[in-house]
Amino acid sequence: MKNGSSAAFSSSLHLNNMIKALFFDIDGTLVSINTHHIPSSTIRALVEAKRRGVKIIISTGRPPIIITCLKEMEEHDLIDGYVTMNGAYCFIGDRLLHKNSIPRQDAQTLIEYCEQEQLPCIIVGEHSICCCPPGRLIDEIFHEGLHVDVDIPPISKEEALSHEIFQLTPFIDRQHERVIFPQMPHCELGRWHPLFVDITSRGNTKQLGVQHVMEYYGLKPSEIMTFGDGGNDIPMLRIAGIGVAMGNASPDVQAAADYVTDHVDEDGILHALQHFNII
Repeated sequence: MKNGSSAAFSSSLHLNNMIKALFFDIDGTLVSINTHHIPSSTIRALVEAKRRGVKIIISTGRPPIIITCLKEMEEHDLIDGYVTMNGAYCFIGDRLLHKNSIPRQDAQTLIEYCEQEQLPCIIVGEHSICCCPPGRLIDEIFHEGLHVDVDIPPISKEEALSHEIFQLTPFIDRQHERVIFPQMPHCELGRWHPLFVDITSRGNTKQLGVQHVMEYYGLKPSEIMTFGDGGNDIPMLRIAGIGVAMGNASPDVQAAADYVTDHVDEDGILHALQHFNII
């Protein structure tokens, strides 16, 4: 853990008086990978945190167009801002805080590599999502596995490259990643799934996105608490006054956190907020 052990934080619960905002990853943190829903205990905990004046921010690798799994939070008006595309696109209400697109040459390099290897790649614009080339993995992992209920139509390479691209999600394993990433010098990787990786312009991470939201609300790192389970969550776990890894997080994510809570399906968020007297 980044500050030594959870015991240190157990003896420092006065920090709860300083926490003014909570930042949450979606998949595997807020939303169960098994049920594809937010646990009812999490909703109850967030309603109570919001009642106490704590802001709630989404921090995800998903682009806004496929954030369709937070209906329970939206119904309770719980969300105070969004860090999306791993920090490449951040907003609060109608106010855009930050956006940063991928250089055209790097995007072209990846798309051509995926075409050559016949690996599907999702291409995300500011308000659009498509794929080039298409592939069965998109249905298997995004639609069936993650229950993304948004159509992802195919597009030609030429048409894709004629617009700003904010995120590329190729369905490549780490071996392909080692081949292609050195050819994309202006890009950043954020992997939270073994079969695909999110790619944004260099410098865009969840940490950057969190910093933009902190600046907007006038927050200090000591006043925020972040929750995550994937490799792309590590930067925001490290910047926070309290970084919380879910019990279902991988060992490297747990090592980057101040505290490891229970599994998403075992009331992990509720227990963490209770542990630190946030609720």
